[in-house]
Amino acid sequence: MNHMVLIRTNAFKASLVCRFEKHVYFFQLAWCGSVVKFLPGFEGPLPFVLETGYVGVGESEDVQAFYYFIESEKNPKEDPLMLWLTGGPGCSALSGLVFEIGPLGFKNEEYNGSLPKLVLRPHSWTKVSSIIFVDLPVFTGFTYPTTDSAAQRSDWKLVHQVHQFLRKWLIDHPNFLSNQVYIGGDSYSGIPIPVIVQEISQGNEKGVQPWINLQGYLLGNPVTTQRERNYQIPFAHGMALISDELYQSLQENCKGEYLNVDTRDVLCSRDVKSFKEAISGINSAHILEPLCEPFDTEKSRRRSLIMKYPTKNFLNTHLKLPSMSCPTYRYFLCEFWTNDDNARNALHIRQGSIGKWSRCTFDIPRKTDIPSSYDYHVNLSRLGYRSLIYSGDHDYKIPFLATQAWIRSLNYSIVDDWRQWHTNGQIAGYTRTYSNRMTFATGGGHTAPEYKPEECLAMYSRWLSNSAL
Repeated sequence: MNHMVLIRTNAFKASLVCRFEKHVYFFQLAWCGSVVKFLPGFEGPLPFVLETGYVGVGESEDVQAFYYFIESEKNPKEDPLMLWLTGGPGCSALSGLVFEIGPLGFKNEEYNGSLPKLVLRPHSWTKVSSIIFVDLPVFTGFTYPTTDSAAQRSDWKLVHQVHQFLRKWLIDHPNFLSNQVYIGGDSYSGIPIPVIVQEISQGNEKGVQPWINLQGYLLGNPVTTQRERNYQIPFAHGMALISDELYQSLQENCKGEYLNVDTRDVLCSRDVKSFKEAISGINSAHILEPLCEPFDTEKSRRRSLIMKYPTKNFLNTHLKLPSMSCPTYRYFLCEFWTNDDNARNALHIRQGSIGKWSRCTFDIPRKTDIPSSYDYHVNLSRLGYRSLIYSGDHDYKIPFLATQAWIRSLNYSIVDDWRQWHTNGQIAGYTRTYSNRMTFATGGGHTAPEYKPEECLAMYSRWLSNSAL
């Protein structure tokens, strides 16, 4: 069935699903959107408008996509609306909300068995825009399938489902139909988002309703092609992680295809092995931050019970809690909070819809059927859409060198050449603007707002208002 036709014929049906209760595969559907005024762990009522809910996507609405919507704290009637996809693929939208660009975060205090506390984050992007954080693809966060056939992931499925989600959400939220719309995300979202933007644009051209006031997109440290990894070695050399001699040998023996090497090439394989040994122990998301071991929340829960009830006989008395100094300690707190029944009830999570919540679900098979988003950037540039591409300059996973390379190959003239951009009188990063309405900026780590929240809010605010960074 043609996807565009599907959206048009199901529009009225979508609005009905949001307003009436019915049983689907033993799960009772809640109202499409519910306002959340209080959250466990946060003191007092929320000082902003939070709505959570589900939107059915797929040919028979057999994927129930969960979302968090936060109104702009400035002027929701006129401020832009952004739909945010956390990368992975399979990392929950809550990760973007509480660790990167949302108004809430977890208080960094030692876990003692009680519910982790929530605090306000002062540099939320909701200061200047409304944001929909959506859990997609299927099995991401609180999103779940209602049929076996829906329990499949692929890049194209993700594209179609996000597009369908947004049009259905706007049908149920007509007050936002005239707002400017942007699509944003980071990391693996660099593959689907340019495709999503193009599909929305094509839908508008074909008259698919509701019409979306699409203006552009923004991406942080985006995966764009399958060649990004080849820039990890030049990045490591530039950051003094490997010696000149090893870098030169890698260039000569691997001929640029460093990490896609044929194992039969003995010299290249030898050099790649030496390279991997040299960078072992590096935090790939931010090379200046400490590398922490993955947390086992169940073991840590048992350890906290031992601390709380030392006379009880628990299975393991040698369990070790993660250090609060670890940059990802808050990930550990988040998993306890989201798996608490009180927190789930407050968010209006459908009882029995999922088991344990995980921040990211990387272990679910998926079909990689969009190998590169480069051509979609080209198409969107021709159509005149604005874009902001920001790249944490201490990110080893998707080095800024790789992002610069594909942007340069677009071959657009430079409007505002390479220069510093500042916050509070300090250098926040470097930026350049091109004639295709694309802005490139550097600063931070792999998920830049997580490491540089104040700077990234300034960057986002200036870009939204069409001001120079």
